[in-house]
Amino acid sequence: MSPPTHRPALDPLTTGAVGLAVVAVSSSAPLIAYAAAPALAIAFWRNLLAVAVLSPFALARRRAEFRRLTVGVGRREGLFCVLSGVALAGHFATWVPSAQLTSVATSTALVATQPVWQGLIARAQGRPLPRVVWIGIAVAVGGAVVATGVDVGVSGRAVLGDVLALTGAVFAAVYTAFGERARTSISTTTYTTICYGICALLLLLMCLVGGVRLTGFDGRTWLAILALVAGAQLLGHSMFNYALRKIPATTVSVLILLEAPGAALLGWAWLGQLPRPYALLGMALLLAGVAVVVLGGGRAARKSMARPGEGPMSPPGRRPLPPVRPRGPR
Repeated sequence: MSPPTHRPALDPLTTGAVGLAVVAVSSSAPLIAYAAAPALAIAFWRNLLAVAVLSPFALARRRAEFRRLTVGVGRREGLFCVLSGVALAGHFATWVPSAQLTSVATSTALVATQPVWQGLIARAQGRPLPRVVWIGIAVAVGGAVVATGVDVGVSGRAVLGDVLALTGAVFAAVYTAFGERARTSISTTTYTTICYGICALLLLLMCLVGGVRLTGFDGRTWLAILALVAGAQLLGHSMFNYALRKIPATTVSVLILLEAPGAALLGWAWLGQLPRPYALLGMALLLAGVAVVVLGGGRAARKSMARPGEGPMSPPGRRPLPPVRPRGPR
């Protein structure tokens, strides 16, 4: 999977979309806690209902784009959309059960390692990250661990939960990486329609195989699911997917960590759950790490762009080859 070589300049619309996405995904955990339904069932319905909202518009306005994804070179971008949906379903299928096998705090802290895996994926793609970005990632992930009050389990059940949570983080990183690649040439509407549709189909199969109840919920639960669709799914995931065209996947993964303090603030406002002192310290570290990644990474990118002979099409971190000088006859 080759990385995109050039990005459009960041604009206020993209910055606003990221801010809106952070607020929207922050509502996810409180709403899931409020809904009286299995978590996998909630994940299925939020993806299926999002597709139901997006598909009429996508099919009416993006038919040519859908057709292009089925022929010639467009099949590659279509494959990226499908693989992104598979990875998103894998994220839900591993991280959700992990919270039932280990503590919620541990599960949340381990899945917060997504930026680390995102950085390793970027490196494997030939895009070594600047040292300042790795420092910011370490500070942000450490802050997430402190904020969640992670405790270490020693039982076999807890170890399995830990492994599933880490696997969920890897799937989340793969989902974002495929999304970054697909968004270089595909509109947000087309990409999210395909991705959420594949994810919903796979989650449905998992629910049927696992005997997970999909219906019979009370009205309060359905309202919470609808709120998840409108907020965390359409305004959260979709806005992050929109931003992938102009913001690197690693930076997006770090920004997603802002969900932790956002959820804590909403939990305080809605449920009266006052964060503990160590959680406030962790959130401060998390915010500092995010600032280092965003500001330090942007500064490093500008320095790379300013090097003589290195333009916007040059992969970051690589020096351009010297020009070939014509030789006279021997």
